[in-house]
Amino acid sequence: MEVLVAQGKVIYVGSSNFAGFHIAQANEVAKQRHFLGLVCEQSKYSLLERTVELEVLPACKAYGLAVIPWSPLAAGALAGSERGTSGGRREGTQGRANREKHSHRIEQFIGLCGQLGEEPANVALAWLLHNEVVTAPIIGPRTIEQLDACLRATEIKIDTAALAKLDEMFPGPGKPAPEAYAW
Repeated sequence: MEVLVAQGKVIYVGSSNFAGFHIAQANEVAKQRHFLGLVCEQSKYSLLERTVELEVLPACKAYGLAVIPWSPLAAGALAGSERGTSGGRREGTQGRANREKHSHRIEQFIGLCGQLGEEPANVALAWLLHNEVVTAPIIGPRTIEQLDACLRATEIKIDTAALAKLDEMFPGPGKPAPEAYAW
């Protein structure tokens, strides 16, 4: 990567699906070589998939990396579409599996979103944006209208009570590692 930066072909280097250890290792080696190192990490992260909270997010925070979550709506499962209807173009097998496996929690989530007066997809995106390490989730709108609808997430402020309910519905590991499993 250093050669590509030196050649002007790459400006910054990011990683995708790295473990916390690999983020630390890459940045420590870069530091030893007087090189910038990683500037961002792209990881699967949503209300349904929170394992990155164990080690990846703490490593990113410690090294100043931006986190760019992919599949922020869990393959469409958090988009709020009715069960049994066709989801978005990327929903496919994984989105249907997520909706079936987590149907009770997703129904609770949709109910909470109704109480908040917000669309489920926007609440799921706003929840991600509430985390100071998250820069921007990767979204996949097909139309300008879908993009405009997603932009609402940047304006939503989720209060402490609603955040607690979301943690109750979709519990994460609770703490970063090793505290989450060792103490």
